[in-house]
Amino acid sequence: MKHDTPTIIALLLAGGHGLRMHTTRPKQFIETEGESILLHTMKAFERHPLVNEIWVVCNPEWESYVAQQAHIGQVSKFQKTIEAGTTSHQSFINGIHGLEEEGKETDCIVMVHESVRPFVTHEIISNNIQTCLEQGNAVTAIGSHEAYIRIKEGKDTSEGYVPREELMRAQTPVTFRMGDLSDIIRKAEQQGINHSQSLFTLANQIGWSPLHIVEGNLLNFKITLPLDVEVYNRLRTLYSF
Repeated sequence: MKHDTPTIIALLLAGGHGLRMHTTRPKQFIETEGESILLHTMKAFERHPLVNEIWVVCNPEWESYVAQQAHIGQVSKFQKTIEAGTTSHQSFINGIHGLEEEGKETDCIVMVHESVRPFVTHEIISNNIQTCLEQGNAVTAIGSHEAYIRIKEGKDTSEGYVPREELMRAQTPVTFRMGDLSDIIRKAEQQGINHSQSLFTLANQIGWSPLHIVEGNLLNFKITLPLDVEVYNRLRTLYSF
């Protein structure tokens, strides 16, 4: 890495409670052979040579567990945890404020990534970094070969369709410079926005443009439901976790 390349940070959001998983353990901390989904996500960023630091946003009761998992997995780039908020929106804000308090410079590249996407690839990470360096930001997204149905209230009838050529599914990472993330938070507060589904949707809500798309991957899926864990366990045997 060149000397003038800014610090590149992976900010992993791990504050969710996993209510849809119907387990007492949040989905990001579900283990297979002693290693959690979060650890496998950390390892993806640990392996990438351009990533300098890994920070994890989580609830206080899981702080020691996260540190232990990083130790077990020999994740040398792990720095520390930042306390999560009550929503994913607030957790993201807490994460950025936490990095600010640690004195991270405004030109740092911050890759905001959901911890329950453990199959994020080397190529996706590389393209996020390169696109952010060249264009100012990067949003991971993937197209679809399926038809999109427009539904009525109740979700049991269709009232038309949306051409698939006009749509993509947002994934993570979503990547900005540190200074821009601070501006996004400030503008959202000024506009009275206190909830958003993701950093990508928040950037759209405040009118931040353009947002530059990086091609995602079907394997970079979000583990949300019990079936996703089954798919994850089958796929992980194909990867060197």
